[in-house]
Amino acid sequence: MNSFQLLVCVTASFCGLLFGYEVGVMNVVNTMDAFNIYFGLNKWDGSSVNEYGKNPAEDKDHPNATELFYRSLQEGTDKDWRSGMINSAFLLGSVLGALVATYFGEKYGRRNSIIVGACIFIVGIFLEAFSPANYLFISFGRIVAGIAIGLNSVIAPTYISEVAPAKYRGTLSSCYQLMTTFGIVIAAAINSIIWYKTNFKPEGLANAKETRKGHEEDQLDNMEWKLALLMQLVPGIGLAVLMFFLPKSPRWLCSKDRDEEAAEVLAKLNATSSSDSLVQEELKAIQEDVAATRAAGSSSVSELFSSVVRRRTFITFLMQLFQQWTGINQIMYYQSQVYERMGFTKFTSTCVLPIINNLVNFVSTFPGMWGIEKLGRKTLLVIGAIMMAVFHLGVFICSTQTQKEQDNPAIKVANSWKIAAVICIFCFVFSFAWTWGSSPMGLPS
Repeated sequence: MNSFQLLVCVTASFCGLLFGYEVGVMNVVNTMDAFNIYFGLNKWDGSSVNEYGKNPAEDKDHPNATELFYRSLQEGTDKDWRSGMINSAFLLGSVLGALVATYFGEKYGRRNSIIVGACIFIVGIFLEAFSPANYLFISFGRIVAGIAIGLNSVIAPTYISEVAPAKYRGTLSSCYQLMTTFGIVIAAAINSIIWYKTNFKPEGLANAKETRKGHEEDQLDNMEWKLALLMQLVPGIGLAVLMFFLPKSPRWLCSKDRDEEAAEVLAKLNATSSSDSLVQEELKAIQEDVAATRAAGSSSVSELFSSVVRRRTFITFLMQLFQQWTGINQIMYYQSQVYERMGFTKFTSTCVLPIINNLVNFVSTFPGMWGIEKLGRKTLLVIGAIMMAVFHLGVFICSTQTQKEQDNPAIKVANSWKIAAVICIFCFVFSFAWTWGSSPMGLPS
């Protein structure tokens, strides 16, 4: 594998970075005061709380925590519904994008479709960042951005597999998942800084109720969450521009009877001439595969459920279903709120633990890239399922104990329970990242 092949695969994997950054940014944005008040998820009456999120006069557990750190937000109308709509709208868009991905990829090519997807993503981010104070409008923007991610999440791995050397195809296909986890880390780090600058000890907090009664929202700066969302434009624009300089898929070119162009692309990928024997062998293999596909004739959706491929169809469907059913998205989107409910300070819940967890997610993807070739996809899935089940049970047992103190302040629970719960969450994420993170996408193929 040469440097150009690696560059092409890594650049196409930026589609995963867009997805990862979106997941990471929403975890922090969901905790920003201005965002919650702007879209009616919460209200603010000017009151303040200490670092543990409690009124100092009522916090008997921390008598020395008298300094005011944060705004005390009250739950708004239909908060759960609005929050769920805003966050799930992106996933709905992803489903829609995935449904049309094959059509676009075959008709317009993998490279061009990825560029279109990046442009759609840019439009969606603008709609999100400049949304009026209506949760339905930002939800629409997130649907648009989700369509782009759904489109590219199907096409990018296909493009990578068609330009990667056969020997390293499995490993390079995992680059998409690796960049997804890297995007989550970057988003958490950048947006934790934004959150800290705007939500931690905001200016005038101590006198808000007395001097600005009725106008407490004037202290809020909506630019904090707008900036957090607009930061996604950097990788989005970068992907759209860089893809212009990458070659088209040689397989797609052959499917359009553009064999000479396909040979030139293969020559460039292998850093040799189009007449080289290696290039000619690869070209012949692609031509034979395309010919076999044409000989099989066009297919319809109903054929996916025929007796010949029904089993494979259900395996593909179930792999994607179970991947989401693991609960990884709930943790990544709401982990800051989960940590806070366990009893950690808001700063620790928003700026410390998520970054550690996201780093675990990123680093754990590397052994998965090794294991997918050495152990096989099926073995990884079995190992991962067992490990995730064990750590899910651990989180349940530990969080049940921490919840007792949240429900009844008179009950005191040892700090070791909440620490153990966080460790189990980290271990669950590790179990997912190196097994179910990318294997379900490779097994059906």
